[in-house]
Amino acid sequence: MEIKDLLFTLSGKTGIGSITEAQKTAYEILGEYLEPQITDDFNVIGFLSGKSDYAIMLDAHIDQIGFVVTDIDENGFLTVSNAGGIDIRALPSRAVTVHGKQKITAVFCSTPPHLANGDTEYTDITEIKLDTALGEKAKEIVSIGDYVTFTGDCFPIANGRVCGPSFDDRAGVACVLELAKRLSGKELPVNVVFCLSNGEELGLRGVRTAAFSVEPNEAIAIDVTFGDGLNISADEACGLGEGGMIGISPVLDKKVSQKLISVAKENNIPYGLEVMGSKTGTNADMLGISRKGVKAATLSIPLRNMHTAVEILDLGDLSAVCDLLESYILSGGVSND
Repeated sequence: MEIKDLLFTLSGKTGIGSITEAQKTAYEILGEYLEPQITDDFNVIGFLSGKSDYAIMLDAHIDQIGFVVTDIDENGFLTVSNAGGIDIRALPSRAVTVHGKQKITAVFCSTPPHLANGDTEYTDITEIKLDTALGEKAKEIVSIGDYVTFTGDCFPIANGRVCGPSFDDRAGVACVLELAKRLSGKELPVNVVFCLSNGEELGLRGVRTAAFSVEPNEAIAIDVTFGDGLNISADEACGLGEGGMIGISPVLDKKVSQKLISVAKENNIPYGLEVMGSKTGTNADMLGISRKGVKAATLSIPLRNMHTAVEILDLGDLSAVCDLLESYILSGGVSND
């Protein structure tokens, strides 16, 4: 499967709370190359053995942002709370899928401009109701605690770029699965752990248990980062099409970051640098303090419109990330440094 098709397939599967369509799909794909497992906390983990006991973990989070139903009124309007970081500005008039006894489509209500006195600004997500159009029957299908996710299709746009929901972080998941395909059957200098972790959007939860149980020597968190765009300053974003962004931060391992840079240069793989003065906001923050500490790094994919249903990335960046990780693993990481 080409990486675009892999990304689109993963994007169309739900992975939030106890809904694990994405995990089951990733498990099936990963199972073509090794024998994975789904843990009790819905992480997907697999291994490829190498010539040494040294282990490198490749991690990408498989969960997505969404909502949870907190109230259903007699007219079929739903109140929701966010599950993960939600941009309230992008919600009015947005279509979503409610995962009740059956999947239904609903729409966040929007005040017509003719009736709005000036700009309508929302400060609380409970102010924006979801219209199911079901009236009293909504309570027969939807229950308090049901999950809600963005509705949207994936599609290509110009210059090798694609658009769709949940690219954060199904893009990273696609890279991890692609690496499993590339490395399967090869003689590896180190053990490789493939981790598709759950609960990143809810506080970096899944990677904590995964790293604790696996005890890797080093780990790379493959995630997305802020892509360049309108009204975003250059020092806050990374350019689409420039390759994967190697993280530089006080909380990351300098040797791993520098080795990623040297491998990229040696193999003429495009890359950029993402400099952060503190925490990275990714699973690497937890990897670095697991057990006695894991040498952790980040490799990120620039993404526009993050945490919306119309996220945009450059497919060339996915290929560059896969090329860099493959070369890095085959070099042995920093196992000999």
